Amino acid sequence: MAAISPKWDARFAGPVPHDVNYYAKCMLGGALACGFTHAGITPLDVAKCNMQVNPAKYQGLVPSLKLLLKEEGSKGIWKGFGPTFVGYSAQGMFKYGLYEVFKDFYSTLAGEEASSKYKPAIWLAGSASAEVFADIALCPLEMTKVKIQTSPSGTFPIGFGAALAQMNRTKVETRFPFGSLVPLWSRQIPYTMAKFFFFEKIVQLFYTHVFTKPKETYSKTTQLGVTFASGYLAGVVCAIVSHPADSLVSLLGKAENKGKSVGQIASEVGVMSLATKGLGTRVIMIGTLTGFQWWIYDTFKSAMGLGTTGGK
Repeated sequence: MAAISPKWDARFAGPVPHDVNYYAKCMLGGALACGFTHAGITPLDVAKCNMQVNPAKYQGLVPSLKLLLKEEGSKGIWKGFGPTFVGYSAQGMFKYGLYEVFKDFYSTLAGEEASSKYKPAIWLAGSASAEVFADIALCPLEMTKVKIQTSPSGTFPIGFGAALAQMNRTKVETRFPFGSLVPLWSRQIPYTMAKFFFFEKIVQLFYTHVFTKPKETYSKTTQLGVTFASGYLAGVVCAIVSHPADSLVSLLGKAENKGKSVGQIASEVGVMSLATKGLGTRVIMIGTLTGFQWWIYDTFKSAMGLGTTGGK
């Protein structure tokens, strides 16, 4: 009687087994990658949010930064640093860590042959599934960040703890903590699907057409260079895909939009404005951000002996 071969499992298909320890390290790497990068570009985020909610006053990245510095000083361009750092660390932890979990889960479900044939579908399904949970962790802190950054000076506390307390006190009108979850999902799920799909695809193209020898034969510096370039290019696509929903999230925090539905705000502002206001700034911001996120994540993975993400 022939022996029954064990069922193929994606977790054990590579050189490093994907056990609980592996996923925990990926979660930590994701927290480091997203927390520090998002917090580090807070001034760009403040300018971008204000350009979205008050385009008549804030026109262009450099003029907006100059105006904020003039009116509020250096603290004006670093508003929302606390909730940005904590919120995006939590989001990154689930985004990257659960992506690895769901990618393995869907690959195993599909089987060895189908998972290889339909890799792009698995990248998309894994990243979308991870982002659902990542945004639940992010939402209360994102709402607080946007309120801090877009409120006129002196009308809302800018300290992290005081701002959270104020959001909780006014939760009937601000819809805190999950009032922005649906627009956040509409922004972040397409963004993350594009981010992971295009990153994995561009890495695959690099190792298929440029660096054609086995990936492990190249130095860590070369592999991390591929990671950064792929992340940057993926980020540019992400910015364009998710910008209309990003504009809506910012507009929801504006005082005069209190009580209005997402559809009503979109109708008043117009599709073209939602898709283009602040887009140039966001392309620069997200391209750089995504490149560095993937670089930090893969640097951490390499340091932990897990190797870099992607391949042929």
